[in-house]
Amino acid sequence: MEFLRPGGWAEALELRAAFLEALPIQGGTDVMVELNFDKGRPAALLDLNPCAELRRIEEIDGRVRVGAGVPYVQIIRDLGTRVPGLAQAARTVGSPQIRNRGSVGGNLGAASPAGDSHPALLAANAVIEVTSAARGSRMIPIDDFYVWVKKNALEPDELIRAIWLEPDSGPQYFSKVGTRNAMVIAVCSFAIALHPRTRTAGTGIGSCGPTPLRARAAEDFLARELPWADPVPLTETIAREFGALVAAAAKPIDDVRGTADYRTHALSVMARRTLSWAWNDLAAQRRAA
Repeated sequence: MEFLRPGGWAEALELRAAFLEALPIQGGTDVMVELNFDKGRPAALLDLNPCAELRRIEEIDGRVRVGAGVPYVQIIRDLGTRVPGLAQAARTVGSPQIRNRGSVGGNLGAASPAGDSHPALLAANAVIEVTSAARGSRMIPIDDFYVWVKKNALEPDELIRAIWLEPDSGPQYFSKVGTRNAMVIAVCSFAIALHPRTRTAGTGIGSCGPTPLRARAAEDFLARELPWADPVPLTETIAREFGALVAAAAKPIDDVRGTADYRTHALSVMARRTLSWAWNDLAAQRRAA
């Protein structure tokens, strides 16, 4: 197995084009586990650690640009107020050691439906910037990024460069159920983002289908039924209907972490709770204004 170590981003793209079979690696929190357990042995590893530009967070034209190599610990520290849903999801990832090495770019590259960052990215309407040496950069809306189980929309010669996000215009929340309280793969997870300026809501479902999912009908329901102009207390009817619509959007299976029935029930509970938290925050913001 070859180990390819570029001097920077431009050389990394050239090596990617020359070695299409190479597996990109940065934090290595997924890749090294698979290598250690002999679950796969790529012909080459492409080390992206020398690419310093992948570890930057910038604000450009009012949007937040998160480099693909920014570790979770930096997202927790720097984006807790600007993209709170993603920061909350980052806090649930593995151990402190994993959060110091792992990145959202790595989560996207692996494209596991259980990845913790995916629901928050869906709810926040993220856009993924990818680049090839031959064609330059292109932007992929998050809804078009996930193709199938552990399959994404990258072309063979492309690398993930950055994640673009709008700073939150309203409350965001992430919730996760696991078989224990920490260092665990999600049995299921859910994220919500309220966008009061457009009177819309975003959702994201994790570990309940072949890819991360949106609950489209649930989003449409909130856009139509929430009293956006005057955030009075949330009614139990709206909360329960939202939970039922989120659960209906899931495509769960039975596996070693949980049953399909349990996942469906847990999603409905998480949806109700996160909506209540987000709506209460929005109401408090309006009262304080």
